[in-house]
Amino acid sequence: MKALIFDVDGTLADTESAHRAAFNQAFAEMGMDWHWDEALYTRLLHVSGGKERIAHYWQEVHPEVRAIDGLALQDTVNRLHELKTAAYNAAVNSGAVVLRPGVLRLMSEAHAQGLQLAIATTTSPVNIASLLRRALGADWRLQFSAIGDASTAPIKKPHPQVYLQMLQALGLQPQECIAFEDSSNGLQAARAAQLATLITPTSYTADHDFDGALRVVPDLTHVDLVRLRSWHAQALQ
Repeated sequence: MKALIFDVDGTLADTESAHRAAFNQAFAEMGMDWHWDEALYTRLLHVSGGKERIAHYWQEVHPEVRAIDGLALQDTVNRLHELKTAAYNAAVNSGAVVLRPGVLRLMSEAHAQGLQLAIATTTSPVNIASLLRRALGADWRLQFSAIGDASTAPIKKPHPQVYLQMLQALGLQPQECIAFEDSSNGLQAARAAQLATLITPTSYTADHDFDGALRVVPDLTHVDLVRLRSWHAQALQ
């Protein structure tokens, strides 16, 4: 085991409540009567990517709009996502989102033992920067050997594109790494890249299918490198 590869939303931090609030703020700013409650947003999380989630919901409630003027629809989706991103980052910068239990300790332990860290996410670069700058400081990028996000991997999870990119960037084989995810789409993406995958669900993803995961644990509080190496070795047998 030479590297730990982390998803961001839901995995490094339980961000989804802040994302949901930001979507609703964007809808209000655009004068739309949409409101995503927790149950609806939980269902929509099966669609990876913010723009994709908006477009998916739009097609559900107004399927005729896409057929009439697809370009105008995409422009509106893009504008909504811009407003949502601004609202989300304002929330992060105000301290509304923090890293999940055990994340910082495991990262520190990995660095101390010479393991590489990487990020494999479908979220935007600005969202990653806001979260990790506040959590790790101005030099947060130095903590990671490679970062894959929506700008580098446009094909969203469950496609393995971002994980395949990270393996190439790290110069490692799948059996030399462990991925960390919180959702079924993330698990499918990591497993498609042949990565052993540890799942830490959130309230939004607790009902997902995690068949094939290395382990499913509430959070990383009691997960250290000794335990990870043992689980990893068992998975390779």
